Amino acid sequence: MRVNRNTPTAGLGVAAPKSARTKAQTGNWAFPFRLRLYHWLIIAWDVIMISIPIMRWVLGDHVLHWGVLAGVTVQVAAVLAILHLNWGTKRTLAMTLLVLPAAWLIEWIGSSTGFPFGSYSYTNLLQPQLGHVPLIIPLAWLMMLPPAWAIAAVITQGRSRLWFVVISALAFTAWDFFLDPQMVGWGYWVWAEDHTAIGSYFGIPWVNFAGWLASAALLTVLASQVTEMDDLPVQPLILVYAITWILQTIGQLVFWQMPGPALVGFVAMGLFVLLALRAIKPEHAQRI
Repeated sequence: MRVNRNTPTAGLGVAAPKSARTKAQTGNWAFPFRLRLYHWLIIAWDVIMISIPIMRWVLGDHVLHWGVLAGVTVQVAAVLAILHLNWGTKRTLAMTLLVLPAAWLIEWIGSSTGFPFGSYSYTNLLQPQLGHVPLIIPLAWLMMLPPAWAIAAVITQGRSRLWFVVISALAFTAWDFFLDPQMVGWGYWVWAEDHTAIGSYFGIPWVNFAGWLASAALLTVLASQVTEMDDLPVQPLILVYAITWILQTIGQLVFWQMPGPALVGFVAMGLFVLLALRAIKPEHAQRI
């Protein structure tokens, strides 16, 4: 639905109520924009992520599992709420129903055969599991793919669809420079061979990142077949990507004693945040 870009909710496809517009215009309403569901979900996700190291310090390592489950679930909900505002139920559901089983299948093949990530297996710490793959893992793919798509959408505007797929895969894989060392360190999955020697990335085989690139590219291509990517709500999704970048950097640097992955992840994800902010145009503007 087209809306007038002079309205407070321009770009979100939802017109503000007359009363809200009137209050905003007269200055009686101190808040600059309406808080929507996804705002509250982003706030809740931030609170969960900030509280994980505190709860671990107070209660012990066993709370990490529940913190991961809660954080991923709420972040997925925020991303889907953002997409639903622009895409509606049908398109959001179609994308979700494609990405979740496809991501699970990729992980099941990977953990069963070693292709395309290298030989690894999940431990029993993340539950529930299906086929020895934690069900939270496909949700993690779902929570970060749309933000990576938004990053690619503004960086590659005016370029071919191939560039969109490549940059999406790269932006998604940049997150794994944080993720894999941390999750291995927490014991959620293990590699079949010792990769701590020179030639690996903090114990993670380099082939893992090639697998992430290929898998993210495949999922992006498949998702593009069920929904258009030209009208992504880029600003809120880039916000999610940027918050992930900041939280992971601070968490690994300050709380988890992983300065190496923190530095590399900061540079890798930060590069895409910077490129996206430089490329974003007024027509992408949406109230967040």
